[in-house]
Amino acid sequence: MNYIGSKYSLLEFIDYSVRLLVGNDLSGLRFCDLFAGTGIVGRHFKSRDCSVTANDMEYYSYVLNRNYIGNCTEIDGKDSLIARLNELPGKEGFIYNQYCLGGGNGRQYFSGSNGLKIDAARTAIEEWRLSGEITDDAYYFLLCSLIESADKVANTASVYGAFLKHLKRSAQKEIIISPADLIRSCGEHSVYQEDANSLIRKISGEILYLDPPYNSRQYGANYHLLNTIADYTPFTPKGKTGLRDYRKSDYCSKRTVAATFEELVKLSRFKYIILSYNNEGLMPPEVIARIMSKYGRYQVFNREYHRFKADSEENRQHSADSTIEYLHVLTK
Repeated sequence: MNYIGSKYSLLEFIDYSVRLLVGNDLSGLRFCDLFAGTGIVGRHFKSRDCSVTANDMEYYSYVLNRNYIGNCTEIDGKDSLIARLNELPGKEGFIYNQYCLGGGNGRQYFSGSNGLKIDAARTAIEEWRLSGEITDDAYYFLLCSLIESADKVANTASVYGAFLKHLKRSAQKEIIISPADLIRSCGEHSVYQEDANSLIRKISGEILYLDPPYNSRQYGANYHLLNTIADYTPFTPKGKTGLRDYRKSDYCSKRTVAATFEELVKLSRFKYIILSYNNEGLMPPEVIARIMSKYGRYQVFNREYHRFKADSEENRQHSADSTIEYLHVLTK
């Protein structure tokens, strides 16, 4: 997935910085990805034999991480299950009726045929779980596969805050549900969907990785349709874009972010805290340094990289603009 704030291009930098702190042998260390998003950082450290805790408030994120972090062994009959989903005839459901032009609500997040296929697949996954035909592990594997495949044919400029007036080329393609990857691991892993400042009171470990929102844009709004596919409970969509109710994060408010962040640092029971934050965020570097220095030895690493920027007319692109990513490190 093309995801705002994704750290895929920075994994080597993050990995190098972690090894500077704890050494090259990461096996058995408890690594917590508290604002996990698509789970790209947690997946990396799961592959490095850490025991990973992943958390995010958004349900689509929980689904992705429940598969990538929570599942450690092959899903029985996974290829057959994926094939069955792809063979299903289209079916009118909530996505088609509310988020495709054929549904009559004026929204065009997907082509009509893809909306019908998404509804058919999502309905089948739920029916298979309720009938006991699939396990919970298989359920989240299939949901993760559907969400990622649907995102590839979405008619947006990246996020779901708006849809495009005309179907772009990738949105005209027929959706093919591809199986999500499996990351094998013998570690003990856990996945949560909780407020970060609440969960921090219940967990502990060696490495706490923090990648909170940098700005005022709420992920619950930007990725609302992924939550709708994941949850698939009918509601009355709001406005032209069909928004659902979502919980707002204190990390997206300049008024609350510093106090909320300091509370998190103060309450955490991890030896190392690593905050990923760029130079355009709501908290200036000096504010972060002041807060973290209160609770132990503080240091900072940085790297310049090209940031992701959506093309409002056609496909997703990478902008030539660059920004500086900081890793603020506290040895508590």
